[in-house]
Amino acid sequence: MPKGGRKGGHKGRARQYTSPEEIDAQLQAEKQKAKEEEEAELEEGGDGASAEPKKDKKSLDSDESEEEDDEDYQPKHKGVEGMIDIENPNRAAQTAKKVTQIDMESPRELSRREREEIEKQKAKERYMKMHLAGKTEQAKADLARLAIIRKQREEAAKKKEEERKAKDEASATGKRLQSLSLNK
Repeated sequence: MPKGGRKGGHKGRARQYTSPEEIDAQLQAEKQKAKEEEEAELEEGGDGASAEPKKDKKSLDSDESEEEDDEDYQPKHKGVEGMIDIENPNRAAQTAKKVTQIDMESPRELSRREREEIEKQKAKERYMKMHLAGKTEQAKADLARLAIIRKQREEAAKKKEEERKAKDEASATGKRLQSLSLNK
């Protein structure tokens, strides 16, 4: 048996469904309210023809009138929103640009990551040039180390040469002694 001792939950026990008659009554009330608002607007506007040309203008199929409507369109403000000027750049409505308006020739702005990546590559190239020229601290240390190693190798080569000469001389003197002893 589930926790709480009941099979179902409390949700859905007392559901109430709206009858089709009630729905129709609500729709009729909404339509009536909309008609009353339109009549009130017509009375305030003066002549009754002001609302009709707007509808006719929207029904025209010319591209120019649609572009003008898009540019002049201002959304209806709710509450006191229309009275207060808000300077929030994030609140500006996003306008979609048409393909003909996009300027492909102008350079686009790089993102922060792209800029940093380019700067990093340039810095690396500058460092490598300086390193090859021997102007960086690391390059100076490497050159000093190489100079020390060259000296050590030269000294080792001289020592080997001297030892080889000494060995040759010793072997040459040894052969002379042997040849002299054999000649006797």
